[in-house]
Amino acid sequence: MVSQSSFWWRKRKYRKRQRTGVGSEDHRVSCQGILDGWPFLFFLGGDDLTEHDTVLSLWPDDGLHGRRKCFTDKKEITPDNVVDVVAAAYSTHQKNKREIQYLYDYLRGKQDIRCKQKQIRPEINNKVVVNRANEIVTFKSAYFLDEPIQYISNGGDDETSKKVKQFNDYMVAEDKVSLDKEIVDWMHICGVGVRMVTSDEQPEENGSPLLIYSLDPREAFVIYHSGLGHKPMAGVICQKDEDGQWMHCVYTEEFYCEIKGDKVQNSEPRTVPYIPIIEYENNTSRMGSFEVVISLLNAINELESSRVDDVQQFVESILVFENCEIDQEKADDLREKLGLMISSDPSKPAKVYRVDGQLDQGGVQTIVDDLYDAVLTICGMPNRNGGSSTSDTGRATIMRDGWQAAESRAEDTEKMFNRSERQFLKIALYICRTTTNLDLAVSDIKIEHTRNNLSNMQSRMQILCEGLNNDKIHPKIPWVISGMPNAEEWYRISMEHYEQQQAEMEERLEREKPIETIVSEEGENENAEM
Repeated sequence: MVSQSSFWWRKRKYRKRQRTGVGSEDHRVSCQGILDGWPFLFFLGGDDLTEHDTVLSLWPDDGLHGRRKCFTDKKEITPDNVVDVVAAAYSTHQKNKREIQYLYDYLRGKQDIRCKQKQIRPEINNKVVVNRANEIVTFKSAYFLDEPIQYISNGGDDETSKKVKQFNDYMVAEDKVSLDKEIVDWMHICGVGVRMVTSDEQPEENGSPLLIYSLDPREAFVIYHSGLGHKPMAGVICQKDEDGQWMHCVYTEEFYCEIKGDKVQNSEPRTVPYIPIIEYENNTSRMGSFEVVISLLNAINELESSRVDDVQQFVESILVFENCEIDQEKADDLREKLGLMISSDPSKPAKVYRVDGQLDQGGVQTIVDDLYDAVLTICGMPNRNGGSSTSDTGRATIMRDGWQAAESRAEDTEKMFNRSERQFLKIALYICRTTTNLDLAVSDIKIEHTRNNLSNMQSRMQILCEGLNNDKIHPKIPWVISGMPNAEEWYRISMEHYEQQQAEMEERLEREKPIETIVSEEGENENAEM
């Protein structure tokens, strides 16, 4: 098995690119210029890089183990100390940024195998990228957001349900579904996603009073207090001004300011007493979903590349001329006509044959399958070993093929996601209370994640029908416990339909009542005459 360290090269010459300002990368080193004795390296990345101009940067000696939080010891951030606080936090963010760029490039196929070198027959050097990292992130995000995240009433009355419905309409207006997708993608790529929410100062008529953004975690971060609870102290966005100069936009609960160089500019008070930037963590270690198996993914790429090399080397295998000599003219003739006439000495018979040693492809495939199975197990993904060839059905298949592990990982991610989502709700509901007549508290809303909508549908319908037929159960409860998607909306529509049917029935009974009265009176008159 090829170790991860086999992908790195060391030479005597190296070059450094000087730091040019905020947001630039220091100590960039070319792939052809690595000093002996340096620690592991990783791609610094960027869209302008090509395979022949690969730029690397120092990788920490202990590898990648999640993104670091930016802390400050200051109990309060003021315009007087904000420059020092942001400068200290930015150094930590720069380390995270380099690692995030590496992981993002890895997802897009710019993987370590691109720097593979070959000492023997270097002209045959295939670099095959089996992009399992993209497979992992795509599955994780798609499975976690199988259905859009919904807000439902947390046991409130019908009036509260109507308000929650209105808040959901605001989320639809802001296209929160696609923003959630971006955040969850970043969570699974690098371990952290970043959201921003502010008030819309020019809202559309009957539109949402909110502005919701999904931020790039390479350019946005949150500073936390180092004390108990790690309270968020400030949110920072790194961006360029109109002149192309880097600046830091800093949001605290009390003020907003812009930092250029070491000076504070455009400081102004804030009307919303919350930090509008929120970090969403994939797990407590703030690690991406494929980060923990990068060494296995590199080994798979190396094995697959070596297999292609082996096939090409077999096709272009070396000819051995035993007890015979050919000059350059005959070699060229052989290459053109694919045939050669040679003479032989009876005491030394001439032979021409190929060196055709090959890898044991079956053994290599066994190693690849073993590595891939390890990747799926570690990442909590289902495998492809199930199907109609087995007698297992239903729950047994789910357990055997790893879908239960995938669901458990998704539920684990839900807990981390909901913690940040509640912070988002605090800000969003505060803005709604101050700008509209929507008066909701965070405790009025329950965050609902719905997956596998079509699985066990018969059981869900049985639960729903049994619950609705029980007069002692509120009709909203069966919609929730049955796992129906968008339970709040479906409950509201169903109740409106039920009330409409009841009204039509009462109206029909009212129309039929006079007819019954007339028939009854005629019958009484006939009986009296008799």
